[in-house]
Parts: sequence; C-alpha cells; structure tokens
Amino acid sequence: MSRFSPLSLLLAATALTAVPASAAFAAEQQAAQAASDLTSLVEQVRIDHESFQLDNGLTVLVHEDRKAPIVAVSVWYNVGSKDEPKGKTGFAHLFEHLMFNGSENLPGDYFEWTEKIGATNLNGTTWYDRTNYFQNVPTGALERVLFMESDRMGYLLGAVTQEKLDNQRGVVQNEKRQGDNRPGGLVGYAVSETLFPEGHPYRHSTIGSMADLDSATLGDVQNWFIDKYGPNNAILVLAGDIDAETARPLVEKYFGEIGRGKVNNPAQADIPTLDEAKRLVMHDRIPTPRVQKHWVVGGLNDEDTEALEIAARILGGLASSRLDAAIVRGDESANNAYASYTAFHRLGRFSMGAEAKVGTEVDALENSLNRVLTEFVVKGPTQAEVDRAVTDMLADRIRGLEQVGGFGGKANAIAEGKLYSDDSDYYRKTLEDYAELTPEMVRAAAAKWLARPSVTVNLMPGERPPYEEAKGGSAAPGAETRVFERTVRELPPIGVTQALDFPDVEHVRLSNGAMLHYAHRDTVPVTQMVIEFDAGNAADSIGKSGLAAMTMALLEEGAGDLDAQAIAETRESLGTDIRFGNSMDESTVAMSTLSNNLGASLDLVGLMLKEPTFAEGEINRVRSQALAGIARAKSSPNGLLAMALPRIIYGENDPYGASPYGSEEAIKAFSRDDLVSFQQRFLRPDNMEVYVVSDLSLEEVKAAIDAEFGTWQAPAVAKGTKLFPERPKRPSQQQVILIDRPDSPQSIVAAAQILPVDPSADLVDLNAANEALGGSFLSRINMDLRESKGWSYGVRGSVRRSDEDVAYYITAPVQADRTADSLVALDGQVRAFLGDKGVTKDELERIVASNVAALPGQFETASAVLSGMRNNVELGRPDDYYETLSEKYRAQTQEGLDGAIREVLDPEGWVWVIVGDARAVRPQLEAAGIEYEMAGDL
Repeated sequence: MSRFSPLSLLLAATALTAVPASAAFAAEQQAAQAASDLTSLVEQVRIDHESFQLDNGLTVLVHEDRKAPIVAVSVWYNVGSKDEPKGKTGFAHLFEHLMFNGSENLPGDYFEWTEKIGATNLNGTTWYDRTNYFQNVPTGALERVLFMESDRMGYLLGAVTQEKLDNQRGVVQNEKRQGDNRPGGLVGYAVSETLFPEGHPYRHSTIGSMADLDSATLGDVQNWFIDKYGPNNAILVLAGDIDAETARPLVEKYFGEIGRGKVNNPAQADIPTLDEAKRLVMHDRIPTPRVQKHWVVGGLNDEDTEALEIAARILGGLASSRLDAAIVRGDESANNAYASYTAFHRLGRFSMGAEAKVGTEVDALENSLNRVLTEFVVKGPTQAEVDRAVTDMLADRIRGLEQVGGFGGKANAIAEGKLYSDDSDYYRKTLEDYAELTPEMVRAAAAKWLARPSVTVNLMPGERPPYEEAKGGSAAPGAETRVFERTVRELPPIGVTQALDFPDVEHVRLSNGAMLHYAHRDTVPVTQMVIEFDAGNAADSIGKSGLAAMTMALLEEGAGDLDAQAIAETRESLGTDIRFGNSMDESTVAMSTLSNNLGASLDLVGLMLKEPTFAEGEINRVRSQALAGIARAKSSPNGLLAMALPRIIYGENDPYGASPYGSEEAIKAFSRDDLVSFQQRFLRPDNMEVYVVSDLSLEEVKAAIDAEFGTWQAPAVAKGTKLFPERPKRPSQQQVILIDRPDSPQSIVAAAQILPVDPSADLVDLNAANEALGGSFLSRINMDLRESKGWSYGVRGSVRRSDEDVAYYITAPVQADRTADSLVALDGQVRAFLGDKGVTKDELERIVASNVAALPGQFETASAVLSGMRNNVELGRPDDYYETLSEKYRAQTQEGLDGAIREVLDPEGWVWVIVGDARAVRPQLEAAGIEYEMAGDL
C-alpha cells in the first residue's frame, strides 16, 4: 500500500477553480468560474485504505495518515434504535451508556482507562441505524486501546450489574429531560408519531420513552449484548499513524479470540405515504409562532439522496437560500428559516420551517413557506444555485476530512459506506453524484418527494402539554437474568509516543503595520485565517450593550456594491467559510478557504471590513433579529442563565456584566452613526492582528494579505478603548437566586465566583487541579451527580480566563425534583475538595498521564493550531509553549495542585443561580433550609 499523503493530493491543482482577485465582484460570473471543474475536484478525493476480515467475521478497515502520531480507533455496530422491539424504545442508547461503565478486565469507568492513555476526541453515539464508539489515541497506546475495545466487545457481561443499569437509566432519562426542556423540545416526538404508522421502526425516537426506559431489566441488557454485539456485526476502523501490515496481527491478537455472535439483520422499513396532509398545533413557552413542514423521503442508498441534500441547501441551508432571500431578507416576515435533509439507512427525513417575526400571522408565514416550495418544485433551481450548493458542500466535506477520526473525519466516511452500502469507497460515489447534478435532477427529486402529503406543525406561544415523567422503581418483567463469570486477560503496556512537535510560527509585520502570525500545514490545500480586533462585547460602553454584536452582524449584510444576497452567493461560489463574531474581549473575522481561492476570498473579506454599507433597511432587519434573539433566550433555560449570571456576578456597570444578547433598550435605539463609530474606532488596521495556518508559504500568504489590506489606513478618529471599573469583589457569604421557568422538567443549577488570579498567569496547575474537581468527565462533581446519583446528564466546573480577570463557573442541569439536593451535593463536594480531601495520588497520576499523552493529538487540525497560536500571542507566551507542557505536567504534585486551587477558590464565595420551575423548586429549597431570593425582570 502506498503511503497516503493526507489529502495533499486532494484538490491539488484544481481545488475549486481559482477565482482571480478583483475589486469588482460579479457573483454569477464567480459562481460559474468556481464551479467549472467540480468533477475534476472530486476525482482527486481519496481515502486510500485496506480491508480484511477475521475468521470471527469482524471487518477491519485501515487508513494510513502520518501527519500526527495518533490513531483514530472506531468501532461501528450494525444496530440502532430501529432494531428495538416493542416496549423497549431507547434500549440501544441505554446500552451504549453501559458500554462506558467498565468491562471484565477494565473495572470502573471506561473513561478512567482512556484518560490514562491520553485519548482525545472520544465518544459513543447511537442513532436509528448504528451504534459507534470512537477515540483518537497516541500511537504508543494503540495496542492498549485495541485491548480495551475488544474487552468490551467480548467480555462485558461479567461486569454489568443491576446497580450500573439503574444508574445509567437515570442518566439517560436526564439526557432526555435536557433535550425536552428546550423550547419546542417535544415537537419531534409528535411529528414522528404522525409521519409513521404504529410499529414502524423509525416511529419512536432514539432516546425512547420514559416508561420503556423504566422497564429495562438486567436480563434484557444481557440478551441485547449477546444478540447484537458480536464481532460479525461490527466494523473496526483504524485511521492515522498505522498501516494494515502493522494493524493485522494486533487486531488478530485482541479480537480474534472473540466468538461469532448472532447475525443481526437490521430492521427493514418501507417509506410510508400519508393518505392526506396532516396538521399539528402545539404550544410551548416561545415568543412568536413557528411553522415546520416534514416529509418522509428516500434514504442513504436512494438515487435521489444527493439531489435532496442540494435541494435542502438551496431552499434553506445556504446563506443565499431561497427562504432567506424571500422571507428573512425579502418581505422580512420571518426571523430565521431553514430546510434540511437527513438520510437514514432505509429512508430519510426532509424538513423546512421558519420562526415568525413579531406581527406576522402564522397562516401568512405558512403561506410564504408553501409559495417558496411550490415555485422550487415547479421551476427548479438555477445552474448557479446548484453549483454554489455543491461547491459549498464539497468544501465542507474537505475541511472535515482533515481529521482522521471524530464526527465527519475519514474514519467516519469509510465506516458509513461499508455499514450502509457494503462499500467503504461509497463516499466517492456520492461525491461523484454531487458533481454531476443538474438543475432538472434536483427539481425532479423535489417534485417526486416534496409534492407528497406532509405534516405541518404550528408551534404557538402558550403553556406546554403535561410532561411524561419517569415512574421508576418497578421494572416490568423481562428476560431472565444470567450469571457470567469473568474472563481474565492480560492488559498490555502503553508504548512510547513521540513528543508534541508544535508547528514553527513566524511573525512578520504587514505593510499596514499589523502583525501576521503564520504556521505552515499542508494536510489539506486550505488556508485558515483569523483577523482579531481588540474589541468584543466588552468594548460596548455602558448603555450600549449589543453594539459590537450588531456591528459585526451587519458586516455580512452589505458592503461596497454587494448586498447580503450577493455576498452570500460570492462566498458560497468560492467554497469559503467566513464568520464574523465577538467573544468577550475580541471581535473576529474567521475565514477558511481553499488556498487557490485565497486572493478572491480576501477581496471579499476586505470589502466587508472596509466598506460596510450599514444601510438603514439592513440595520432595522438586524435590529429586529437581535430583539427576537433576546425574546428567544428568555424562553430558554440556558438563555435565561446566560442573561442573568454575568449581571449578578459583575454588576450592571461592568462590561463583563452585560447580557451576551445585548440590551433591548439599547438595541432599539442604535443609530447608523453608532454602528459606523464602532467600526471606525475598533475595526481598523492599528487594532488588529492576523493569524494564518496554510499550505501556502509565508511569502504567498503575506503577499495576498498585503494586496488586500496593505494600504488600509486607520481613520482619523481615535482608536477605541475599553473602560473597566475596579474589579468586583466576590461575596463573603453564599447567595442563592432562583429564576422561574415554569413547566421545566429539569433545573439548571449554576454557580460562579471571580478568582484572585492574574489573567496573564500560567494556569497550568489550577487547570490540572480542576480536572479532579470539575473539569473532566471523571471529576468529583460529575461522577457524584451523574455516575453515582444519576441526577444529571453531565456537570462541569470550569476556569474561565478573560483579559481582566479569571472566574470559576459550575453548571449542572439536574432533574427538577433533585434541585435542592444537587445544590447541597455540589456544595459538599467543593468544600471537601478544598478541605482535607484534595487531589488524590490516583487522580494526580491519571491527570498527568492523560495530559502528557494527549498533547501530540491536540493539534491534529489547522484550527487547533490556529487556536494555540492565538493563545500564545495573547498571553505573551513563547511559540514553543505547548512543547514545554509535558515537563510541567510531570513536575506536578498533589501539594502543588491542592495549593493552586485552595489559594483562589472560596467555598463561601459562590453566587448560586437556579433556573427552573419555581413551583417545584421553592419547596425543596425551603425544606433544605436554603435561603434564596427570586430574580427580578431580565
């Protein structure tokens, strides 16, 4: 097998035909130029790999990619929620959770073992058609992780207990509550039950019903494993610093002894057709009505799959989409709109929808959706629309294929093809089909499927329907429980992995005086750039909260002679991703482009930065969208927390105390002069730094940036400054504040305090100590509330650094009836940790081993390198900072980590904020003797 040069051959010379730099844009001309050679582009996409099969039926795919000393290890089981029997909905997903609770030779939590080997990008997921488990590991840990995956494939049941089942049942039910708690979170269940007849494999949700989760027994778990998890029902993918010759004996050694299991024949499923169109009218605590339309359509192997994906992008997936042009930017009847296509194994789902603007009647919004759809089905898209959508999709795929593992990486691509189409090269067929699409093919697919009866949902403001809660405590009779003896296997040692080699970073000054920080990566022919301005939300003066966000949003709405539609069309024709945004302390422009189109992409970014039009019509539309965003946030538990917590911690006169959504009063009052003033004071060449990771040379990159920005001079007005009052003091006694959100099946328990820490200091010891307290899956607070008590789907404590201070936050979504208990448990865990139960020897060893081993895999992608570069520059670190971390980690001690966190975290300094149903929460707080106050208006 020839060594795969990871996508370096991808798009090598024809990577989306280069569009020449030009000051004058013609979107249609650019679309034609950029899409003129899509077929040649696709022909170069290769994920070269070898395959073999063990005697027990395990299929193995191996892809070689030597860009980093890591291997993506992914196991796909050919079973999903569509294979669940009646009365056992949610069982495939529940079992996935149990696969992380230890196996016969890996006692304890699976994450304890993955942390020891420095695994990154790891997870397990369940969907209708499959269950998969994946992680990236340092090359030296490959043998260990193969043992680990084989142990839970072949030697699990001796470790599964009733206690573990009961615990993970509670965790899954809290995961369900977390999704259901969102505005509109109950709609999906009703839609599926209307689209599909009783008994159809795709009718029930993957997470299942509370009643069915309650009914799962240990015997059911054992049978599920025996029936579904044999090696002959699985695909193992190894991608990265590995080759088939090396992989085969290792796979044979650890998986070869596992016996064949039963053959799982995935459930068949027809594509149902409704007798007539259906309508659902539902209510939730939302500010304005929403309209959705849903169809069941062809699936992954259907001849129309690619055409339906492109139809969805053209209708509502692109910034230039028909719906955006017609009802968001056109008649402005909607705040937002979308269309999407999701392909499953046996069938697919097509959806479109919109959120009504204040004053828009739901019937009028529905009519607008139908009008756009009808015109599309009858007349079809233009060639330019198809080319833009295909170009944009291909560019997205190429960016994703930079990764060996994770969601969207190369291991995913070949595994999906093998699992669903029995062809690990199926990704190539789909890309070829995309490149060959014509407008008539897209129109015909839309007419075939979207002219069928649909389910329309009118989601209206109002009270939620009663929530189906878990009963618990009395599982229905299930399969007979059996006793399994443990099989003892020898755990292999962890090998040596080469140390991190962070890319060399060069720093040069552009012609306009700004600094350019550059690193070279040639994994894919892509240039990633961030232009960073010292501004952000903190640049808003008191009384002007939301100005930075609104200014950055308007940069995409018109520049030079281009309106928002032309900007979107030009960007998509180039296959370029451009995002304007704000953090607390910076305003940024992030661009990712195929390197051959760097000049034209910079032309577009430069025009948007230097010549924004700030047209009154666009200002009023973006203003309306910002106000709608605030209204939406007030209906969401996370939105309410985000609005309230900063103000409570920092106060109203501190820039950090403002709502991330801005102030309604301020947004209503912003004038064009306010926006122009912000742009001229903060978005200027003497206030910016540029960061680039590219396959192009520094000389090429600098020349391209200088050609666009070299003559850009600062305006005559003074550069903007940010004003901070004296840093607020944390309280000397805990405070508890309750925010009422009626009908919430889950509460969010949060806490925060400002730490006496220099924000420019190296926080390596503090962060390591926090990994034991709250910063990782295995942290004290997560293991207590999730893995021990089963009250939450996940709890985190985090150290957050800003330019002016460092703060600590705890976030814990918990089931509503355990709100007060959870607050008491969190408080107890923190006090114990800061008292005499600090970092243990085992925790220290695990944290140090994990951090050292994970370093080489943390910078696999250009975006990760870009982030590391920015951190180093902003904090004044040397360019090789990350290469020095392993030495710092190895020098850490229990005493050092305990001291780092005990010196700065005060158990009495918390402000607790609870977002939940006050009717359910108040009696709990009062019974626990917890004093609290109700929050005022937000």
